Amino acid sequence: MKALDWLDHRTGYKRLLHETLFENVPGGARWRYVWGSTLAFCFMVQVVTGLALWLAYSPSSQTAWESVYYIQHEMWGGWFLRGVHHYTAHAMTVLLVVHLMQVVIDGAYKAPREFNFWSGIVLLLLTLALSLTGYLLPWDQKGFWATKVATNIAAITPVVGPSIQTLVVGGNDYGHHTLTRFFALHAGIIPGLIIAFIVGHIYLFRKHGLTPKLPKRRPDAAFWPDQVLRDAIACLAVLLVVLFLVFRYHGAGLGAPADPSEPFSAARPEWYFLFLFELLKYFPGGTEIWGAIVLPTVLLLVLAAMPFIGNWKLGHRFNLAFLWAMMGGVAALTFLAFRADLTNPDYTLAVRTAEQEAQRAVVLARGPDGIPVTGAVTLLRNDPLTQGPKIFAKSCASCHRYDGHDGLGGQPKDKASAADLKGFASRAWLTGLFDPAKVDGSLYFGDTAHKRGKMVKYVKEDVASLDEAGKKELAQAIVALSAEARLKVQRDQDRHDEALIAAGTKALIGTKLSCIDCHRFHEDGEDLGTAPDLTGYGSREWIIGIITNPEHERFYGAKNDRMPAFGEEKQLTPHEIGLVTDWLRGEWYEPAVKKP
Repeated sequence: MKALDWLDHRTGYKRLLHETLFENVPGGARWRYVWGSTLAFCFMVQVVTGLALWLAYSPSSQTAWESVYYIQHEMWGGWFLRGVHHYTAHAMTVLLVVHLMQVVIDGAYKAPREFNFWSGIVLLLLTLALSLTGYLLPWDQKGFWATKVATNIAAITPVVGPSIQTLVVGGNDYGHHTLTRFFALHAGIIPGLIIAFIVGHIYLFRKHGLTPKLPKRRPDAAFWPDQVLRDAIACLAVLLVVLFLVFRYHGAGLGAPADPSEPFSAARPEWYFLFLFELLKYFPGGTEIWGAIVLPTVLLLVLAAMPFIGNWKLGHRFNLAFLWAMMGGVAALTFLAFRADLTNPDYTLAVRTAEQEAQRAVVLARGPDGIPVTGAVTLLRNDPLTQGPKIFAKSCASCHRYDGHDGLGGQPKDKASAADLKGFASRAWLTGLFDPAKVDGSLYFGDTAHKRGKMVKYVKEDVASLDEAGKKELAQAIVALSAEARLKVQRDQDRHDEALIAAGTKALIGTKLSCIDCHRFHEDGEDLGTAPDLTGYGSREWIIGIITNPEHERFYGAKNDRMPAFGEEKQLTPHEIGLVTDWLRGEWYEPAVKKP
């Protein structure tokens, strides 16, 4: 065609295309030559998907998680885009290692290909750096704390370590500048270096040609069409694996928003850095520098020296043995790291909690209030379902339990010595409290100073001797007392049982049960200070009051058994008391269930 001839006359594309497609392949097309092409394909996918993600990503500490949430959960096809970008990055790491091993096995590192081999090592390191910098960009808990660990490792480098850390972090603490610098590295500087080294790598490869696997069993052939077909099939296979993972896990994961005030014990580097994480366990105290800096540097230097070592008589065999030993060591350390985590109950609990918080953050972000102007980090900070168990585990679980555990699913070292507060003030909880067989057990007063007090004695003697009419009144009184709490879980039931509650209210102040002999209930009963006031029993205001100061005359007064005045003594802030109170009462946001 004249148009193509015109274009060729001005660009010379036909010659370039001919040199590319009809390059000589020693020994003909082989599957072992596909790894370079699959890596180039993966990098192109990364560039294309990365640029598309960039269009919706906002790199700041108050917008990064928010924009990734939008991509993952709101933007059409965003989860797919993130997934392809994420899993192709994993594929690149695997393919680089395979390509490196193929090059060493075939002896393609020997003269005159030294610079080509070294540029490949640099590309491997740059790809790992690309993955490391990308890990932080979602600005979630996992990425934040894992990056913090990685930069702390860099800080132990002799002489320049602290300066490197300060330069990368952007100051003395991790925040907005850390994120923007990592984004600049991930989206600009490192990809630019990779492109430059790829150009040089391909130039040197074209200059020296393929290194055939000797002896050659087939005659030489052109790159087109057999090797091109093999490369295309290999790229398709990589793409299919990536797509399988994308659809299997619905894109890439997104943890809870990064919160520097919330330590994250589930933080781990990605699987390809786990070997280093495990290796550091063998260098405790002040010896981390040997595992983090010295040993990896020595291994890299030996790797870089392979072209010179290969010139010796047994050099190639040494290189092969070294490479297999190094890869075996990496694989063994990775296996040990996975096994240690799987058998660590604390880590397993931390992972489960992290997954729950990640899901919870999405639920709250999708709620009617959306993400507040203060940023996504406050979603969980103000969420009773998230913070309540943590506050309970920290401040209450030394005495109390919640359904037998510390609120987070763990078991404190201290033995439970106060009531189990799961379902506190509910009808079921109060029914157990008035059960003669349970009132002095571990779920209620069994391990407290009140075990031999008036309440336990009343239940075991007076309640135990009630006749059928008395038991009926007690059941009504329990319903009325529980209604004082106005619990969300039984709100509809309380509305339905208004007549029963009215009867129970009369029973509470009646002479048969004699509740007001010790307690005050609205306008009836004894003076305050002898036993807790039952007015509003279990309500939000009532629970906040007793947590703030259980020695107040409205509650236990001088008879208080060891419970601290968390508010008066400033052990908990009013905000924290409100959060743990709402959690105990089951008061938190949940999306409405759509009726079929």
